[in-house]
Amino acid sequence: MEMSGLRKVDPVKHEQKRGEILGAAIRCFIRDGFRGASTTDICTEAGISPGHLYHYFASKEAIIEAMIDLGLARSAEKFEKILAAPDVIEALLVDIEESSLRFRPAQILNLDGLAEAARNPEFAEIIERHTGAVRRMWSDFLRQAQDRGRVDPGLDPDATANILIALVDGSRAMPIRNPKLDIKQSVEHLRTMLVRFLNPPDARSVAIKPRIQKTGRPLKLVRKR
Repeated sequence: MEMSGLRKVDPVKHEQKRGEILGAAIRCFIRDGFRGASTTDICTEAGISPGHLYHYFASKEAIIEAMIDLGLARSAEKFEKILAAPDVIEALLVDIEESSLRFRPAQILNLDGLAEAARNPEFAEIIERHTGAVRRMWSDFLRQAQDRGRVDPGLDPDATANILIALVDGSRAMPIRNPKLDIKQSVEHLRTMLVRFLNPPDARSVAIKPRIQKTGRPLKLVRKR
């Protein structure tokens, strides 16, 4: 017996609509914060009714979870590309510059998410799960890089992952703390830090070259009297 009264859901269109709602939610969270943005705001931004929203997401928390899952999937793709690059540390630096130092939405969402986690236990659980997943990605990436001789084998991958997560969080805070931040200079300093921290010992002396300050005047020798 056929249930002709039930409407079939097109999975492609369903996922497309979920993506549109997620995009609208992200814009609301950037503009109003995780606490300030309501489901009504998200519906208005997405051009749908509240009743229509619940066909795709059960709650605002479910939207945030889906947003985080999307971010994790993109991070996994990035790690694969970085690991395949000729210079792992240089590829890592490029990603930090593009996705942290120069990407305002990530800066806002990252800091607001941590602030909301400090106030909201339910949100804190979401952040904790997300951080755990990111830490596992970093650890796996570091182990693979160590196996390929690209990262110091003496480093503990799990402990190093925690340090690198903190470094990424800090790099997202830098442009907010200092709007006039010299990003090129910051990247150079990050390069020195990461080379000294991550490179295998025998590669460090090759990777770090002393910079010679050029001046237009000849060096003046001072004689002792």
